[in-house]
Amino acid sequence: MKKQITASASELSRRDFLQVFAAGAATAVGTIASPLANIAGAQDNALRIAWLTPATLDPRSASGDSEIAILNALYDYLIETDAAANLVPRLASSWDLSDDGLTYTLQIREDATWHDGSPVTVDDALWTIQWHQDSESTVASLLTSVESIEAGEGNTLVITLGEPNPDFLYNLTDNKFVILKSGAENIGEAFNGSGPFRLDEMIPGDRAIMSANADYWGGTPAIERLEFIFFDDQQAGIAAVQGGTVDGIMRLDNSSFLGFSADVNFNTSDIPTSGHHLARLRADRAPGDDVRVRQAFKLATDRDAIWERVQLGFGAVGKDSPIGPAFGQYFLAEAEAPPRDPAAAAALLAEAGYPDGLDMTLHVPNSGAWPDLAIAFAAQWEEAGIRVEIQLEDENSYWVEDWMQVDLGVTGWGARPIPQLYLDLAYHSEAPWNESHYSDARVDELIELARASLDQAERTAAYKEIQQILLDSGPVVVPYFFAQFMVLASHVSGVGLHPFAGRTNFGGASLG
Repeated sequence: MKKQITASASELSRRDFLQVFAAGAATAVGTIASPLANIAGAQDNALRIAWLTPATLDPRSASGDSEIAILNALYDYLIETDAAANLVPRLASSWDLSDDGLTYTLQIREDATWHDGSPVTVDDALWTIQWHQDSESTVASLLTSVESIEAGEGNTLVITLGEPNPDFLYNLTDNKFVILKSGAENIGEAFNGSGPFRLDEMIPGDRAIMSANADYWGGTPAIERLEFIFFDDQQAGIAAVQGGTVDGIMRLDNSSFLGFSADVNFNTSDIPTSGHHLARLRADRAPGDDVRVRQAFKLATDRDAIWERVQLGFGAVGKDSPIGPAFGQYFLAEAEAPPRDPAAAAALLAEAGYPDGLDMTLHVPNSGAWPDLAIAFAAQWEEAGIRVEIQLEDENSYWVEDWMQVDLGVTGWGARPIPQLYLDLAYHSEAPWNESHYSDARVDELIELARASLDQAERTAAYKEIQQILLDSGPVVVPYFFAQFMVLASHVSGVGLHPFAGRTNFGGASLG
């Protein structure tokens, strides 16, 4: 479903709602919430979490938080990352790297079993990798440096690279890279996983009902049942948390999060991330194929003002690249985004052949802070002669259907543990998610250099040069890096928030 809005009308109605929520949260939420609903959840030992309705559960296509959350509960990754971007063993209990930096040997744990009772073996990992490679999925694109993959001694997986890649193990943590049983059929519809929860019932458009896997190698989850309740609208999910119908939510706008933070009936968490929102132009066709147009969008944008207005001080201001403060030494802290100058932006448009400005459609997912961000962009750009009609898109279906095709869109990139993943997925000319269809020979060269170099200073210099190029002439405007939020009812504990919300694990959750 698509919905068109104008900046003024949408801003008023949305602001009115958020003001009511934020101003009255301490009393209104406590009044609306049903203690009986919370007690019922604790008594039947079921944890219920609100998510947007998933569009697909095929690991090759899944990308939204709700989709990844289901896969993460039912399956295992070889390796995962924690909130500090450290590598954490999962199905691979340990790993070794050869002295030449080319061969990784991963020990597949011996105590893992599939939900049908059969043991997890190295053959399952091999089959999963081959499945991705045969389908040319985005996971396959992360394995392009692999020369061979084979079973080693015992239950080990041996991966040999054609050239060093110091971040290779992080590629194995990709959100789509859950391990499937060899020969799996009806993938995305039937779920025989090895994860901490088993699927009891999937009710399309309503919920996924899962029960604790008593045979899980990591220990039986403390909760007996985990339910993901689906909502087509983020605000409906927020209302369900307020009313006690569900116990928590991890995708919500900043104003709503502040409202929950003021209420003793809820526990809230927030962590800084590398995740970011951006506006991007297609760079392979008019008008975005003219660097002057791309620079006009940059000059028409006040990033600090948007960060303050949309993020309310959470997260950090962006500088038009996916590499932010969360990446420490790799971040080009000394770079300065151009100050907003609508007149200079309009002059660049005229020079590019658009003396009367531009009229475009801005495609925007319909959840979280995205509508607010689109409204802020539209208001700032209009003064430079960039007139946009905002078209709201159902979030999960948008990523599956239209996202890569539109000329101008707002995109949310979830947190990644290393900068190379963003660059390999979206900014190299041959990247699978190169949404802007951007191609720059120097950027490609630098991405490839950073991917393979074992020289830390060389990698750092490459990342910083990429940031400067994207800031000067790239097809994206990144106004901020966002914080990840979590709201849980006060009777829920034992859940550690992950920077990518869908990778949050619920196996340690307890109620009461």
